[in-house]
Formats: sequence, structure tokens, C-alpha cells
Amino acid sequence: MFTSVTDPAKLPILFQDALNAGAVEDVLALFAPGAGMRTVAGEFISGDDALRAEISGTVAAGGKLTNVQRHTLLGADTALLVTDWTMEIDGPEGERITATGTTANIARQDAGGDWRFTMLNPLGTA
Repeated sequence: MFTSVTDPAKLPILFQDALNAGAVEDVLALFAPGAGMRTVAGEFISGDDALRAEISGTVAAGGKLTNVQRHTLLGADTALLVTDWTMEIDGPEGERITATGTTANIARQDAGGDWRFTMLNPLGTA
């Protein structure tokens, strides 16, 4: 179950934990309305249906994410979250595929004081 997020620096770890638990709805609850995400393949997606499909596909592929929060730059109601990440998924032959990178995510604080992602940008994969 999703709870209030009053510290934007916690968003990447909450995302990681919800994704690793296969809790698609909890992952989606971390996004602000109208949020977008660049996929690891470089495609930009937005909207509830596209985000749900991407997250569900990652969970179905056995996705396991590790996030390490590197920097949080905080403004009045906007935060830039620089995070190093590693994603493991099951490949087509059953092998584990690992991708790594650094993401620059943007979060905004809503009127109730909670922080949500407005943009996830995990490009820079290796």
C-alpha cells in the first residue's frame, strides 16, 4: 500500500522496492498525473496505460532494480534526483540481462505536500 512521500530523495528507493515486489499499482502511485518516462530502450511514454504496460512488462520479465541515490537538488516544489541504477531482467533464452546507468528524474510536490515523479529518464545504459 502506498503511503505519503514527504522527502523526494526517498522516491527512487520506494520505486525500487515496489517494482521488486511486483506491486505495479504502488509503482504507478509514485507518478504525478501526466507524468512521463523514457524507457531503457529510449522511447518516451506517458499516460497511465503506457506507464502501466511498461511497469507490468518489467515485472513480468522478472525485473529486479537496484537504485543508489547520488544527488538530490531541491527547489521550492521541484526536485532533481540523480540516481545510479542497475536493472536485471530475464532474456528470451532464460538468461539474466543486466543494464546499468544513471538517471536524472524530476519530482514535484503536490498541494498536499507529497512528492511524485513527473519524469523518469534512465538513459545512459551500459
